[in-house]
Amino acid sequence: MHTQTVDVNRVFHALSDATRRQMIERLSDGPISASELARPLGVSLAAVVQHLQLLEECSLVRSEKVGRTRLCRMEPAGLRAVEKWISDRRERWERKFDRLGDLLADEGPTDP
Repeated sequence: MHTQTVDVNRVFHALSDATRRQMIERLSDGPISASELARPLGVSLAAVVQHLQLLEECSLVRSEKVGRTRLCRMEPAGLRAVEKWISDRRERWERKFDRLGDLLADEGPTDP
């Protein structure tokens, strides 16, 4: 999925939940089954599946059925969309601070 097609608002919403962030942390170590993902979270497998559905809709996670197991892995498109959104804002603010710095430098020192 391309960065432009990812809804950044939905990604931020998905990442606002502590359980989903824990899931993302676990998945950053590599693929894992949904049942293994649920084990340390203290929530039911059904709840984990619901969280996974939301994470998949946001392009943060991808899962596939492998035999009787649902294998989950990170999908970088959602994080790339958030990274781009943050980078765009950071660049805008840096330009504003650069202009402010130029303006202050042009004024020179003031006498007390």
